[in-house]
Amino acid sequence: MIRPIVKEPDAILRRKATPVAELTPEIERLIDDMIETMHAAEGVGLAANQIGSPLNILVASPDAKPGRELVWINAAVTHRKGNHTSPEGCLSVPGISSPVERATEITMTGKDRQGRIQTLKAEGLLAKILQHEVDHLQGHLYLDRLKPGEKEPLLQKYRKLSETLRKIDL
Repeated sequence: MIRPIVKEPDAILRRKATPVAELTPEIERLIDDMIETMHAAEGVGLAANQIGSPLNILVASPDAKPGRELVWINAAVTHRKGNHTSPEGCLSVPGISSPVERATEITMTGKDRQGRIQTLKAEGLLAKILQHEVDHLQGHLYLDRLKPGEKEPLLQKYRKLSETLRKIDL
């Protein structure tokens, strides 16, 4: 089921995610919904809080091809190496983007969909996506990584765009 994507300034986007204690049919449904929602929104990653769930779950699809998604439960980046700056946007802050500095290589740990512990070394686009989604699970948006003076003008642009879209939807 496609779920609505939570938008800034919803408070759930600023809360640290709750660890998943056990895999249940409800968690399986949530993961399926996250994958379906991510693809419907033409995104390449989605954290559970972006659809209103407080749980530490993320999905990623760097090639945007259904059936090849990565699922991470209780995800954590344990190592970062290098730096690279490239444009970044977010489904929860639509209509704006900005260059963001991220590690070029990361190591991430967590559990897969079957509850098995997994470790992944990632670089390039996948590393960027995973860092972005783990930030969500920590209660941070990519905007929080911007240099002083860059965040507020972007948020003002987003608020203006959101207000315009609300008027159109009425």
